[in-house]
Amino acid sequence: MEFKTIIEPFKIKSVEPIFLSTEREREEYLRLAHFNPFLLRSVHVTIDFLTDSGTSAMSSEQWAGMMRGDESYAGAQSWERLEAEVKSLTGYPYVIPTHQGRAAERILYGHLGGNGKTFISNTHFDTTRANIEFSGAEAIDIPCKQAEDHESDYPFKGNMDTAKLDALLKQYGKDRIGAVILTVTNNTGGGQPVSMTNAREVSTLCKKHGVMFVIDCCRIAENAYYIRHREKGFESTSYRDIAVEMFSLADGAVMSAKKDALVNMGGFMALKNQELATACTNLLIITEGFATYGGLSGRDMEAMAIGLREVFEDGYLKYRVKSTAYLGERIRAKGIPVMYPIGGHAVYVDAGLLYPHIPAHEYPGQALVCELYRIGGVRAVEIGSVMFGKYDAQGKLIPAPMELVRLAIPRRVYTQSHIDYVIEVFDEISNSRSAVKGLKIVKEPQFLRHFTAHFEKL
Repeated sequence: MEFKTIIEPFKIKSVEPIFLSTEREREEYLRLAHFNPFLLRSVHVTIDFLTDSGTSAMSSEQWAGMMRGDESYAGAQSWERLEAEVKSLTGYPYVIPTHQGRAAERILYGHLGGNGKTFISNTHFDTTRANIEFSGAEAIDIPCKQAEDHESDYPFKGNMDTAKLDALLKQYGKDRIGAVILTVTNNTGGGQPVSMTNAREVSTLCKKHGVMFVIDCCRIAENAYYIRHREKGFESTSYRDIAVEMFSLADGAVMSAKKDALVNMGGFMALKNQELATACTNLLIITEGFATYGGLSGRDMEAMAIGLREVFEDGYLKYRVKSTAYLGERIRAKGIPVMYPIGGHAVYVDAGLLYPHIPAHEYPGQALVCELYRIGGVRAVEIGSVMFGKYDAQGKLIPAPMELVRLAIPRRVYTQSHIDYVIEVFDEISNSRSAVKGLKIVKEPQFLRHFTAHFEKL
């Protein structure tokens, strides 16, 4: 018998206090943070949905593994355990550890990129795009057409548009393409999964045109869950075996282990090509650390190796996906516009539809993240024209395709009562939506402005 209630497949052994504040206090904290949730102090946050990266609660096995951490500078046993696990999962012979995913992106895409190079993805995330553009290359997004319809129940909205991919590869030629990157799940595109069929098609086109195919695999376990439950032919395949098959289609992978490896710090890249791996290792040693630790402690690598196994457990993945859907389905039922179906790691609210009276240049997504904090102490992140908007030659904003707010749920951290509280906060969000005003940017850096920009209310 299968019960309707999805319980957390873990017991709580240690607790961390949550700060409870008044609305007046939160208004002052928000003002001091220049209306940017990234600049809030965590002690002033009640429910933190800013990111699912590095915010997981680690298991007792991971904590026990950390006690085994071999902190030798070179050739540590902890590195050997991590290397063996990554090789077993990806099938790639060359593994390069990094302190997190963006370090791997900087090394790999910095080496492959540069002026005149182009990278193509289903959708580049913020740090991926920043590292590519910082090298002088361009980053092109080609999500599938179904991703544009937020209300449809198309099961794989994270897919890449393979017709556009074929056309771009023909147009640019292999010498101009740095790499084709398939992000699974598609974070910027609403946490939507990528089908195995789509990954195969991308792989075939990359081989046909002689270009490198890289999987950004930081949420590959969550993606495997959707393939097993939505794609014909995988009903009896284990989640880990689904991931192994997807890796077999590509030439390499980049991972922020702070997501689906269930750790607070860590990452890696894994590659098939020895020459490329050697070049990346040389860059690693210059900037991150020796080839067998890459900026990580031995205990970090122990926790990663264990997490890469735990994340594929049936009970965990069912809980993870169902508990995220619980939040998304309930606020959707209240009339909050969300990207549908609900993704595995986050719920994406369409702030442009929620606040149709706020134009893109007044940043409706930023207005919503401020309201979530003001009303309920909930911290979220804008994924719209603050994060991805650009300026034209005259300084006019070129808006992002969508004005989204992401509620990224940390793994194994919050219980259902915490989520029920957030649902109540959205009741007030809905009731007060017409009175909300936009914001303007008064200070911003050149790259990744959403992290440190200052805002003023209009």
